[in-house]
Amino acid sequence: MEVESYAHGEPSWQDVSADAAKAADFYSALFGWEIPEGTEEYGGYRNASLQGRKVAGISPQNEPGPPVWSTYINVDNADAVAELVAANGGQVMVPPMEVAPYGTMAIFIDPTGAVFGAWQPAEHRGAEIRNVPGAVTWYELVTTDVDAAANFYSAVFGWVAQAHGGAAAPGGYTEFKLGEKTVGGMMAKPPMIPAEVPSFWAVYFAVDDTDAAVAKITELGGKVVMGPTDIQPGRFAVV
Repeated sequence: MEVESYAHGEPSWQDVSADAAKAADFYSALFGWEIPEGTEEYGGYRNASLQGRKVAGISPQNEPGPPVWSTYINVDNADAVAELVAANGGQVMVPPMEVAPYGTMAIFIDPTGAVFGAWQPAEHRGAEIRNVPGAVTWYELVTTDVDAAANFYSAVFGWVAQAHGGAAAPGGYTEFKLGEKTVGGMMAKPPMIPAEVPSFWAVYFAVDDTDAAVAKITELGGKVVMGPTDIQPGRFAVV
């Protein structure tokens, strides 16, 4: 569906820091994204589109390490959110900075070690299409401390954590709600993930057929971390 705007506290954008040319080739082949080259003025940052609507970003990776997806949360005032982050045990990694004429961004680390962004929109409102094949459909925090994370995001964004099956227990899950709307999920970091991997935000994209998507990802040189699995809301994989 097309999205015109986001509420304060609602995840609104996602981008991947990677080899921009390789990422553009991969995601255009996988999802049919149109990804023009970025300009030097903005460091080569690329906005990908689907059905003529902005869907995600690709940022050239300047630091060593694996590529990573970042989640950005829509805010009314990035400076005020930075103060709340610091007051509630988080860290300000990149202070609010204007990306004229598109908006203001900031990067934070929550008390459990997960990195996330804030986006105060101007001309760039965030993802303009969601919940269709090739577009984002879910955001999920995988954390070492569900209680600390729940308290932090509640204090900063007003999210209400609704636990299912014992949030910190194996198989337990938490929904984050903003008013009546579910805006994301949270789960305890499972034992299969190496201890040195910090808490992180995962981004999920909708597909018509999970098995076919995984096969295509493998064909394109991607790797499967968790194969297609059925859960109550649907069928997913981690790649």
